[in-house]
Amino acid sequence: MKTRVLVPTIDQNGTMISDHFGRAPFFVIVDLDDKGTIVALNIHPNRSEHSGGKGHAHDNVLKHSPQVVIVQGMGPRGIMSFQSQNIAVLRANSASVQELIAAYNRNELEELTEGCADAHHR
Repeated sequence: MKTRVLVPTIDQNGTMISDHFGRAPFFVIVDLDDKGTIVALNIHPNRSEHSGGKGHAHDNVLKHSPQVVIVQGMGPRGIMSFQSQNIAVLRANSASVQELIAAYNRNELEELTEGCADAHHR
C-alpha cells in the first residue's frame, strides 16, 4: 500500500522543514511504496490565508490526500482537522525532509496530540 506524507518546508527545494505549519511557504508531498521507498516527491506552494491566499493551511492540504503529516508543531485546530480525517500528525525529529522520511520508515516519530499555543510552534 502506498503512503502519502506531507511535510511543511521553508524552501522550494523541499529540503528544510518549517517551524510553523500554517505559515510554511511550501508543502512537500512524498509518496512511499509499501517498502518505504520514495516513488514521488512534489512541492506545492502554501496558498492559505497566512500566505496571501484563502482558507487555513490544514484545510487546503486535504486536497492532496495525505495519510501522514510530519511537523515541528501545529495549532490545535490543525491537529483536530487532520485527526477528524484519520490523518496521523507526527512530530518531526529532524530538520530535513529526507531524514524525516527515514525516521518515519523506522517508526521513530511520535504522534503530536496537543496543539501549540505559541505563534511560532517551538
